[in-house]
Amino acid sequence: MNKLISFTTVAALALLGGCAGLLRQAPSIGDSAEVVQQKMGAPTAIYGAGNERLFEYATGPMGQHTWMARIGPDGRLASYEQVLTGEKFATIKVDAATKEDVLRTIGRPSETSFVAMRDWEVWSYRYKEAGVWNSLMHVHFDRQGVVRQMLNGLDPLYEPKDKMGW
Repeated sequence: MNKLISFTTVAALALLGGCAGLLRQAPSIGDSAEVVQQKMGAPTAIYGAGNERLFEYATGPMGQHTWMARIGPDGRLASYEQVLTGEKFATIKVDAATKEDVLRTIGRPSETSFVAMRDWEVWSYRYKEAGVWNSLMHVHFDRQGVVRQMLNGLDPLYEPKDKMGW
């Protein structure tokens, strides 16, 4: 019995230890870039150069959140926001935005695919539509890397197959 309790305790502590990396302290406006990284850890990507940079904190491929920490010219946090939202997707202009624009707006995709019939690369982003529905936003790029279409729908990985009509 003691061995079972010990094993269970060790397993629970190991699981909690694995989750500790997910428990981060949100940065405060005005924090230095170094303090942001102390609180949030290493960014999943950094966009820009010099003091004006964007630190991306993506939770993909299954996560539905990506936070962007905008570091201003003074080297301090100017803004911090969760960018996988309908409002943020709406700022991406079809027939104008590029892959670089999309990366700086909503970060890296959860997954990528290709539509051969159109010769388009597709970046897909998991998110909660209106903060409620498990959704996927698909951003389609032509060969020149310009956004040509955006489509969203239910995320089949989060929805039971019987609810999706499969």
